[in-house]
Amino acid sequence: MQLDRLWLTDFRNYRSAEVAPAPDGLTVVEGANGEGKTNLLEAVGYLASLASFRGAPAEALVRVGCSSAVVRAEGVREGRSLLLEAELHVGGRDRVLVNRQPLRRTRDLLGALRVSVFSPDDLQLVKGGPAVHRRHDAVRADLERVLRQRNTLLRQAGGRLTADIASTLDVWDAKLATTGEELAAARLDVVTHIDPVVGKAYDQVASAAADIGVSYARSWDGSLASALAAARDLDLRRGVSTVGPHRDEVVLTIAGMPARTHASQGEQRSLALALRLAAHEIVTEAAGSPPILLLDDVFSELDPGRSEALLRHLPPGQAILTTAGLIPSGARPARRYRVRGGTVELVDEAA
Repeated sequence: MQLDRLWLTDFRNYRSAEVAPAPDGLTVVEGANGEGKTNLLEAVGYLASLASFRGAPAEALVRVGCSSAVVRAEGVREGRSLLLEAELHVGGRDRVLVNRQPLRRTRDLLGALRVSVFSPDDLQLVKGGPAVHRRHDAVRADLERVLRQRNTLLRQAGGRLTADIASTLDVWDAKLATTGEELAAARLDVVTHIDPVVGKAYDQVASAAADIGVSYARSWDGSLASALAAARDLDLRRGVSTVGPHRDEVVLTIAGMPARTHASQGEQRSLALALRLAAHEIVTEAAGSPPILLLDDVFSELDPGRSEALLRHLPPGQAILTTAGLIPSGARPARRYRVRGGTVELVDEAA
């Protein structure tokens, strides 16, 4: 996977911009806070997933005062040329083209451009409670639809179980049990694979060995169908689904203790980075090529030792790093850009 060139038109604070990352190694984007560095990474991430990794709605990505924005990228995937184009419209329907062919379904884009995003918000993966973990865990659209319909029905029931409510709940419970079990199994598989890799990545980033644990805690015992049946009275009283994958949690531990409450801030930061590095490694193995690394101002949250350790252990492939301060001493950028007020310029490496 390689990104050769990125063009922006009326995206965020950019009237027009063009960037050509180094084909291999590290590309650094420098600039003061608020100048638009993260917006460049956000554009790349949007082409990979049609979503902002900052959680912003699509209309917020259009430059203020404009009705539309365009993000365009050229690259290479599996030895073949790749052209991605996205048109974002305020109050209208967005349009996406892959090699000049309209994208019919969002899931058809999966794998066209793969990225791994590292940002200061990653610390919430460790510090946050179960709700934060669930927000970061992509829930399949069909499960969201089932939950939405089931919860609507529970609220409409007002705590009363009529024959009609019961028969309709039976239908949604069967759908939730099927999709929920599938999603939970997939999550458990990911956690099982990532657990040993996280420990190795943590040792590298922290430059110290630690007993790291990653486990998946379901919100029910036995089959989900049985759990939904047992929780029906409670769900009716509360007007919400109290069991299912949406209530599950990924548990992170250091030396057997919950990282959220017992780890130091430095340990939490190292663990957040280790999780991203481990996920990047697993995706690389599964896909056969590394995703593009997007490192958004990660050094602002790291001490010099951890910054240098991260740079020493960056996985091979293409990486784009933003920084508002000095480039860490261990960095060896293959290409540098400077951002000022929504304009991007290539920095002379000899300067």
